[in-house]
Amino acid sequence: MNILFLLLALLFSVSTFAQQAKPFVIPELKEWKSSDGTFLFSSKTSLVADDATKQVAGQFAADYKAMFGEALTLNKANADNIAHVIFVLDPNALIAKGREAYQIEIGNSVQVTANSTTGLYWATRTLLQMLEQSFVLPQGVIIDYPDYPKRGFMLDVGRKFFPMEYLQAVVKLMSYYKMNTFQIHLNDNGFIQHFGNDWNKTYSAFRLESETYPGLAARDGHYGKAEFRRLQLDALKQGVTIIPEIDVPAHTLAFSHYLPEIGSKEYGMDHLDLFNPKTYEFLDGLFKEYLEGENPVFVNEYVHIGTDEYSNKDQAVVEKFRYFTDYYIKEVEKYGKKAALWGALTHAKGETPVKVEDVLMNCWYNGYAEPRDMIALGYDVISIPDELIYIVPAAGYYLDYLDIKHLYENWTPAVIGKEVFEEKHPQIKGGMFAVWNDQVGNGISTQDVYHRLYPAMQTLAVKMWTGKNVKTPFDAFNENRKLLSEAPGLNMLAIPAKSKKGVVFEVKNPRKGELLKQKLEDIGWDYRVSFDIIAGQNPHGTILFSSGFSTFYLTEPKDGKLGFSRNGYDYQFDYVIPTGQKVTISIEGTNMETRLLVNGELKETLKVIPFAADAEVKKDKRSWVQTLVFPLKKIGEFNGKIKNLKVEFI
Repeated sequence: MNILFLLLALLFSVSTFAQQAKPFVIPELKEWKSSDGTFLFSSKTSLVADDATKQVAGQFAADYKAMFGEALTLNKANADNIAHVIFVLDPNALIAKGREAYQIEIGNSVQVTANSTTGLYWATRTLLQMLEQSFVLPQGVIIDYPDYPKRGFMLDVGRKFFPMEYLQAVVKLMSYYKMNTFQIHLNDNGFIQHFGNDWNKTYSAFRLESETYPGLAARDGHYGKAEFRRLQLDALKQGVTIIPEIDVPAHTLAFSHYLPEIGSKEYGMDHLDLFNPKTYEFLDGLFKEYLEGENPVFVNEYVHIGTDEYSNKDQAVVEKFRYFTDYYIKEVEKYGKKAALWGALTHAKGETPVKVEDVLMNCWYNGYAEPRDMIALGYDVISIPDELIYIVPAAGYYLDYLDIKHLYENWTPAVIGKEVFEEKHPQIKGGMFAVWNDQVGNGISTQDVYHRLYPAMQTLAVKMWTGKNVKTPFDAFNENRKLLSEAPGLNMLAIPAKSKKGVVFEVKNPRKGELLKQKLEDIGWDYRVSFDIIAGQNPHGTILFSSGFSTFYLTEPKDGKLGFSRNGYDYQFDYVIPTGQKVTISIEGTNMETRLLVNGELKETLKVIPFAADAEVKKDKRSWVQTLVFPLKKIGEFNGKIKNLKVEFI
């Protein structure tokens, strides 16, 4: 009996000791001081908030319910509760640590303290991540604050359209990992060699509604001004500031397609003619539309004006480029905003002055803007070194997926290209990574892009917040990060909770036209979807499965073969399901290929292959990506029977 008691006591001690290790969250906590004991969080735990903190507490309660399915009670301050979480806004707390700092004291109750609502909100992200792993919280004190004030991500929507719901999802993801700056690159164009070397046929897009220039916004997808403004305001509530980018005077084919006379005849129609007064007249009207008035379309402090990769063929155009850059910095400031821009002033060395004060520069390639020189001039900079943190999906240059191990172990925003600065240099305001969709029309889906940005977001959130003081080894980080969800109520990866392998669900006799009653409306990689089917005669375009993202066809519209569509791209297997004959179909999908098996035999694999239309292109050939996140929201109406639907995560 005594031996059993000692063993139990020993197990309890070891368990208690283990629980007092620094909690794993992303980004890693700066300071943790443990104490004895634990706090059991449950649906009976009440939230205590006053008028100043009730919005943050209310959001925490909503997110808790989205994640765990239970409601928390919100009470007034000084409520008499035994187990509660108290939110305290104290303007004098943690002042030296900055406005994003917060403290969480976990004892018999939990007290969250910050000097701003932003700090309080970040604290709730930490608590939610801890609760995802265990409702038994270790007692102790957390003090947390970022090394860098701007921690960001840039998405190129100019060359690939992403629906508004996708941008909202990215905001939620960023917010959950305390990434606070979202740059949206609103215009761009494809490479002329992919379009018969004809500027008139080359793809271009500007993604924002314009009433000043009707018809300018891309017909294949753009954002209304009101919804884009709402996106920015909603993001602010989640701690995320959106920086809209209108990229000029290069990458501007959408503008010269609209008004050909402002395109450059010498440097290419994707360059604006800097010597043409109508160029300035056009752009002045465009910026004015989004910046003027009491409630402008562009809500936040910074507006990005581009200024990257213009020709420096002769000094006259260099000086005019410098004039143009200075002009639009001041044009943005005229409306009470600050300008952000891509670094180009090493590439465009000259005598024409360019404003420095209150200008934020993205240092992306040292050959275009030598960061030491830019800092010496007085610019505040964002570290966004292209070779390390540019994702260009399936392009064959830059990176398809970031090397998160290398970044985790070696990079902070103080590393810009080959230049290494002191940590927390006062002019290095933070870091950013980017997704560029250079290869227009290459079959990449929005889900392909998300699959690439998600691990990068988790990793770089650590490096931009915690800097060099990361204590968790990469292997442990890489394993533990998979314990966390994307964000409350968010599952863009479409994977089972905690990435659990095995059968996700089975339906023996699914009904045609039926909405499948399970949480996943799609199944993400790596999956296997199998079913038995006896098909009758069906017209081309007959649907088997569908969701908001994609459609899987029994007879795809073109040739009547088994196939699928997503994001405006169409795919087919070289296989027709026989009429009146039972077959077992299995579709296996990864982030690189989609396989068809019939009666257990592999029939075809749709891989990443060379883009057929690029046969004459000598460089920068595109790849054709043939992935599928499988749709599972609804079974289509078709002539035939389907049985034994099984969905597996493999």
